[in-house]
Amino acid sequence: MKKIGVKISVFMMLSCLLVLAACGNKEEKSSTDGNEKGKTLIAGTNAAFAPFEYMDKGKVTGFDVDLVEAVAKEAGYKVEVKHEGWDAMLANLQSKQSDLAIAGITMNDERKKTYDFTKPYFEATNMIVVKKESDIKNALDLKDKKIGVQNGTTGQEAAEKILGNNNGNIAKYKNITIAFMALKNNEVDAVVIDNVVGNEYVKNNPKENLKVVMDKENFDSEFYGMAFPKGSKLTKEFDQAFQKMIDNGTYAEIYKKWFKEEPDMESLKKAEK
Repeated sequence: MKKIGVKISVFMMLSCLLVLAACGNKEEKSSTDGNEKGKTLIAGTNAAFAPFEYMDKGKVTGFDVDLVEAVAKEAGYKVEVKHEGWDAMLANLQSKQSDLAIAGITMNDERKKTYDFTKPYFEATNMIVVKKESDIKNALDLKDKKIGVQNGTTGQEAAEKILGNNNGNIAKYKNITIAFMALKNNEVDAVVIDNVVGNEYVKNNPKENLKVVMDKENFDSEFYGMAFPKGSKLTKEFDQAFQKMIDNGTYAEIYKKWFKEEPDMESLKKAEK
């Protein structure tokens, strides 16, 4: 009788282990099976681009953060925004280590070869930031000047359009904060950067005695989009969710919170074509 009891106990233990293993396998499969609703997505960013994304008390915040969280919620997902830096953000997106990226990323033909984009969510143009005593009045005055830009951005492209590719007078920095520091220390004569970011920096740093120079004749408008790995089904889902936010007014509310004005929806619609 004792031997039979031991055998039954062993059998029951093995049966329980098999059931638990089966349940564990089922749960593991469901947590990695495609883009399930409710899943937490990883959104890479470069949190040195206020007011779009910046660090505040150790947390990434900004217009882009509010926007992507709202769009993700509308699409049925959660999202974790991670500060990765510009180059790492794009590399992680391409290798699919992150699900999407948002960081004031200008949509252009070259980037569209590597990434998929949602419809545009913001219109910007490059501007020049200089010291108040500077004699630079437009983009053409940048010739023969030392210009600071963030490496790999449309600010760099805009400067190269004026000075030429690989020009030694274009100083390329890891992020725009370092470029502004170079301007403060007289290492460059000007910084070329997106207009909203340039205005924000000048406003928040009055002691640096800086001013902005706009030149819409030589700097074209550009449009930001949320970026995804090529072929990601999330692109369409986020696009549809973003359109719902436009229709119900949520997008305009977020925009006005950060920029104190209504978004130019007609301009965004034209950019979709």
